Formats: sequence, C-alpha cells, structure tokens
Amino acid sequence: MNTTAVHDERMAKMTFSSVYPHYVTKVEKKGRTIEELHQVITWLTGFDEKQLQDQIDQKVNFETFFQNASLNSKAHLITGLICGYRIEEIENSLTQKVRYLDKIVDELAKGRKMEKILRE
Repeated sequence: MNTTAVHDERMAKMTFSSVYPHYVTKVEKKGRTIEELHQVITWLTGFDEKQLQDQIDQKVNFETFFQNASLNSKAHLITGLICGYRIEEIENSLTQKVRYLDKIVDELAKGRKMEKILRE
C-alpha cells in the first residue's frame, strides 16, 4: 500500500512536539517509562536528551526532525504494519521514517523487550 502525496505532505508538516505527548501517554498507559521512550527515540534518531528536548521546544516538523537526526543503521529492520501501511513498502523516505518511529513506540507500549525493539 503506497501513501499519497497529500498524506506524505501532511506527515512532513506535522510537528514532532504535537505527537510526542501522545507517545508518552501511550507508553505510560501500558506501564512503560518516559526513559524507555527516550531510549528508543535516541536509538532511532541519535538525539541525546538535550537534542530531543530542543526538537520539542523548537516545534520542528517531522521533515526537519529527521533532517537533524542520524538514523540508526538498523532502522531498515523495522518492518510490519502500522496505521494500515506495511513499513518496508512505503516509498516516501520521510513517511517511512515517521512510521519507523510510530512502530517502535507501538512495540514499546505493547511490552516488547527492549533488545528486540532495538534490533540487537
């Protein structure tokens, strides 16, 4: 299933800071911690705590967020369905990166072991 140009544009312009609180709520509701959330975000993006907070404070959109990130070399191992899309089949690079993030947050919330989420 391919994304549409409108969908890809919407993903690019969405701010990370608008989605972040939903990630926090999702993982905390399932008994996981903000520290664990930050661990998986750091693994994917290379951002340390300060850099992550800067992205939130500056209200950067996902396009800028991933331009500033150093994507983990194992990110391509993140596969499966998220929001009705098969991640490995998404053609738009930015949309795929956003879905990588969605997928690892989802895995964290579902109680998956950290070493599996981090593809170790």
